[in-house]
Amino acid sequence: MPDRKLKLITEDPWLLPSKHAIQDRYQRYADRLFKIKQDFGSLSECANAYSYYGLHYNPIRKGWSYREWAPGAHAMFLCGDFNDWNKYEYPLRRNNFGVWETFIPDAGTSPKIRHKDTVKVLVRSSIGEHFKIPAYIRRAIQDEQSKNFTGQVWIDQTSVLDQDNFSFTDHDNLLIYECHVGMAQEKEGVGSYTEFRENILPRIKEAGYNAIQLMAIQEHPYYGSFGYHVSNFYAPSSRFGTPEELKKLILAAHEMDIAVILDIVHSHTVKNTEEGLNLFDGTDGQYFHSGMRGEHPQWDSKLFNYGKTEVIQFLLSNLRYWLDEFHFDGFRFDGVGSMMYFHHGLETIDNQAKYFTDGVEWDAVTYLQLANKLIHDLKPEAITIAEDVTGMPGLTYPIEEGGIGFDFRLGMGIPDFWIKTLKEQMDEDWNIHEIWNVLNDRLAYVKTISYAESHDQALVGDKTLAFRLMDKGMYQNMGKEDPDLIIDRGIALHKMIRLFTITLGGDAYMNFMGNEFGHPEWIDFPRLGNDWSYLHSRRQWSLVDNPDLKYQFLNNFDREMIKIIKEHKLLSSGYAQQINMDEQNKIIVFERKGLIFVFNFHTDQSLPGYGFFVREPGEYELILNSDDKQFGGHDRIDPTVKYLTEKQAEQHLLQVYTTNRTCLVFQKK
Repeated sequence: MPDRKLKLITEDPWLLPSKHAIQDRYQRYADRLFKIKQDFGSLSECANAYSYYGLHYNPIRKGWSYREWAPGAHAMFLCGDFNDWNKYEYPLRRNNFGVWETFIPDAGTSPKIRHKDTVKVLVRSSIGEHFKIPAYIRRAIQDEQSKNFTGQVWIDQTSVLDQDNFSFTDHDNLLIYECHVGMAQEKEGVGSYTEFRENILPRIKEAGYNAIQLMAIQEHPYYGSFGYHVSNFYAPSSRFGTPEELKKLILAAHEMDIAVILDIVHSHTVKNTEEGLNLFDGTDGQYFHSGMRGEHPQWDSKLFNYGKTEVIQFLLSNLRYWLDEFHFDGFRFDGVGSMMYFHHGLETIDNQAKYFTDGVEWDAVTYLQLANKLIHDLKPEAITIAEDVTGMPGLTYPIEEGGIGFDFRLGMGIPDFWIKTLKEQMDEDWNIHEIWNVLNDRLAYVKTISYAESHDQALVGDKTLAFRLMDKGMYQNMGKEDPDLIIDRGIALHKMIRLFTITLGGDAYMNFMGNEFGHPEWIDFPRLGNDWSYLHSRRQWSLVDNPDLKYQFLNNFDREMIKIIKEHKLLSSGYAQQINMDEQNKIIVFERKGLIFVFNFHTDQSLPGYGFFVREPGEYELILNSDDKQFGGHDRIDPTVKYLTEKQAEQHLLQVYTTNRTCLVFQKK
């Protein structure tokens, strides 16, 4: 293959030794895209399989067609409520490509199959006869007695999104509120799409976030999997309500100028044989790799064969389905690091070959490129986010220039660093140079979403930042009139960590719901080990709504922080410029987008008249002070003070009062 000049290689000389491997990566994508266009006419048409497979009503023929790809099946039969579950009444016919089909005509003037009828397909194969839920089913419901899921015919009863023309264009100011619909309410039970729309969206709007990332939307049989063991890829979870209610949620978000990102799981799927795709046609290699290659040992799940056309068609069509039918504004791809390597990102990558050749799952990388190409072709303003901790080169670079095509990657090392620091170091031992380096450790062309904590840091076995900082004191000393040194420290550092993260860590920011006000405790879904309790799978909004509790302080600070970040479009300004690093006094001063940030991490030392040099002379005003009383501080800094620079040796000296465990933000008047 002749050399193709890929910008990724010229922009990052470190990658020159892997020049040919990167060119090969692009060529594999180009070859696969060419073949798809040959076979289907276009990538978007390849991704239209959901309009062909599954159950569809034909108004001309007056009846329902059902199609399924199952090359290993010996015979197939559709049955359900519509025929009193007569197993063999409606057999399917197989064509030469392993696609089975049947047609169920209406009964006179009445539909034979009706809205809300439950259905399954009986598959006869080398392992016997077994019922399966159709692979492209758009709704699956759980039987109250057996607890098993079954497919349900669902005819959209409304035109909820017909007039929805929302378009999210503020990529340079992306502020994500990560959500789980089921655990978003305070009640000990499962929340609904409607409750989320009515109760939670207004909170998010008031908090200032402009995007939500919805978890656990694709149907999953085990609620405690947090939505990451998907069984029915085209079915919005029926636990939370109907498809129309999800659409109303999305429409309401759009009317508030909030984008909706789907946390999509294409990295693996459940092993369940009745609800999921496993052994659908009686073989283990239909959708997955056969044998151990098709098993994810850490997740106890099945791995897709991204080299098979029908598999990537199923997954690409899934992306188009959520975009077209539900108007999602993009996707956060779960487990990208697991997808791209045979070792699932669990081995140390200590040389470049391990990024491009040794242990790399090329078909998965090509699928991710095709997915990004499709998403941005269908919806140019869509947002794609990769969950990857391996640092795959070119992950957020344009495909045509040598990359994989994501818009953003998650800065997963940042929350891990904060947790490690809090667990292993005394406050007085914090190294400000290490803190600075970790938060700035990213390539300029790798667009990164920073976050201090997500749902991962709050799951059972770990703690939220607030709980790690304040622990049991949160149960006893969060009253505004309750003095407590541990709580004071926790509130102070919670604010500093979040502001430090959002201002230095990347090009976008994410927060998990409730963490903005220091939600206590952990996340623990109902399971046998906790006697199926919902106590810890909910959000206690009453804590922040109570005017007598200190949770309001953290909430007030987060809201003001987000407001300043948005108003100044700080996230689009590249790296911050270091002004002063004072290890002895634990003070960091830097500038970003014209704002001056002063962080005093010292445990007890406050310094009046602390000076540092700024680029521009003039008067500066204090626009954010974490020590302000409304943020739970001690009100030690006079808000009426004027800050004027002094000329000193051709430089401009600014002097401020910096109090311990306080962050300040100044802007030039």
